[in-house]
Amino acid sequence: MKALPQISEAEFEVMKIIWKYAPINTNEITERLTKTTTWSPKTIQTLIKRLVTKGAVSYEKQSRVFVYTPLVAEKEYISQESRSFLERYYDGKITAMLSAYIENDKLSQSEIAALRSLLSKGNRKERD
Repeated sequence: MKALPQISEAEFEVMKIIWKYAPINTNEITERLTKTTTWSPKTIQTLIKRLVTKGAVSYEKQSRVFVYTPLVAEKEYISQESRSFLERYYDGKITAMLSAYIENDKLSQSEIAALRSLLSKGNRKERD
């Protein structure tokens, strides 16, 4: 698996917009982010430029605007970040992470039920 670019939390907010609405132009990205953040249009443009430099997005000039498309799949990026988080904080053991969340009341009963359901699906796949 190829290494994906490291992106900051702010860059991740931009990526979420690009993943959801691509292809999307600079003005549309700026419009969406100014509704949910306190960032200036200049800050948003800087974040977009950083993502281009890092190889996370590509752009194409269409008429007088730049249109952006992700080069990194959202699912792939989140999977990489999840593995990295597990390695860094829980020695790669998901059971250690879940135990920490359960012991500190970080999971609701509905979340625990959803996890049970996922685990039972995993067991059925192993038996098949």
